Amino acid sequence: MSAEGLMAGRKRRGGRAALRKKRERRVNTMLPALERNLPLTEPMTQEQIEKIDNASMDILENVGVIFRDDQAVADWKASGADVRDGDRVYLDRALVRSLIASIPASFTYHARNPEHNLPFGKNHSIFVPMTGAPYLRDLEDTRRAPTLDDLANFHKLAQMLPCMHSSAHHIVEPMDHVVSHRHLRITYSSMKYSDKTFMGMTTSGKNAEDVLDMCEILFGKAFMETHPVVTGNCNGNSPLVWDETMLSAMRAFNRRNQPVLCSPFVLGGANTPASTAAAVAQLNAEALSALAYTQVVRKGCPAIYGHYLSTVSMASGAPMAGTPEISLMNYMIGQMARYYGVPWRTSNTLGGAKTFDAQAGYESATTLMAVLLSGANYLWHSAGWNEAGMHCSMAKFVVDAEQCAMGYRMAQGIQWHDFDEALSAVGDIGPGGHYLGHPHTLEKFQQAFFIPKLFDNNSVEQWIADGSQEITERALKEAKSLLDDYQEPVLDVAIDEALQEYIDRREREIPAVDALNTSH
Repeated sequence: MSAEGLMAGRKRRGGRAALRKKRERRVNTMLPALERNLPLTEPMTQEQIEKIDNASMDILENVGVIFRDDQAVADWKASGADVRDGDRVYLDRALVRSLIASIPASFTYHARNPEHNLPFGKNHSIFVPMTGAPYLRDLEDTRRAPTLDDLANFHKLAQMLPCMHSSAHHIVEPMDHVVSHRHLRITYSSMKYSDKTFMGMTTSGKNAEDVLDMCEILFGKAFMETHPVVTGNCNGNSPLVWDETMLSAMRAFNRRNQPVLCSPFVLGGANTPASTAAAVAQLNAEALSALAYTQVVRKGCPAIYGHYLSTVSMASGAPMAGTPEISLMNYMIGQMARYYGVPWRTSNTLGGAKTFDAQAGYESATTLMAVLLSGANYLWHSAGWNEAGMHCSMAKFVVDAEQCAMGYRMAQGIQWHDFDEALSAVGDIGPGGHYLGHPHTLEKFQQAFFIPKLFDNNSVEQWIADGSQEITERALKEAKSLLDDYQEPVLDVAIDEALQEYIDRREREIPAVDALNTSH
């Protein structure tokens, strides 16, 4: 075709403006669960894995774990465990191994939109936003107390961002509602504004029951008996204590065959020994004791090896993020979870910075790389976390999500599907040419290399001409644009009415009490 004919063809199709508009058209389709195809970082030898396992089993047998809950103590006694001093449970390693052997190595999460179902476990990973922030940095980057509307906006962003696989639950605490009623409103927001999988509040056993009742309205009781639809999180009180609040919530999820994250809360050097390897041995014992208990409650129910990892500054006592030891512990915990054949959870893109600055970026990037190479399955806190979890940043939320998408691409590994086709272009171009106009480049350029939307790679002159925008300003514009483009996924009218009726009834029944209890 002549140059004139080519130009005429472009004009008929709208020309360069139409091509640019096509390139810029927003694609919000959720990415499938990440199927990892990179070698994992596994610093421990088999002998060292067994050394950690033996140390953890020694802790369980000789030090014991406190289960500060009468029902759990009774359950352990009935299972043949040695209980002393009222609530100190000593677990024989053979009993622990036999119990955790019934935990499924993998399963499928079912969302209200079946297109958003997710294979989970083994080499599949999912990205989940942060939760639990008592403050946010809003669309104007102002730090303030969140409302239920702010929470809804985060759930809408989670729905819109392709690499977020879940709407989580209380991404931020809705401070305009009393604590004793929040779990109801939070769960409804998770269900209404997103049709992806979500998390369920575990701030008490009764709150967990309310969440699961609402899940039954959404999915059906019989369906939940055989299909995981929601995730609970239960934090241990390190060192070596599980309390009644968490254990009652754990039982609620176990009894209805829904997965729970069994998560020791590690502040390395404060509630663990000041040693990376010894800290992992203690954490591993704590996680195993909870995983085993899930199978005492209901054999075969899904459960996830969890943890929250931080190291503590010996200078100030403050928790730190992005440190080398946290990365090493993630690698080690990944090896231990695979040794036991159970899926596992970690925390992603954590930061201690007070604003979305270079510190926040470095901390989050270090953590993201480590959790991807550690082989974690449930990548929680994957968007928004800053200030040690005290606030969720709108700007950081959307940038973190893009970084997770970039990490997703990397963790898929090398793509070979068009190798021969691409290689043939070398012969077409030959020495001294360029590939910009080659048919293969024109066809594949959008998929060949990840192009971050929120990072600026233009010349400084172009950057100045565009207004000298820093990353926070660009990210807030993107967040506003996403919310402008948001379309609510349709929720069946009868189900919606039933959920609201349930909330209204429970809010009449539950005393209005304001006392904060969050989990990580």
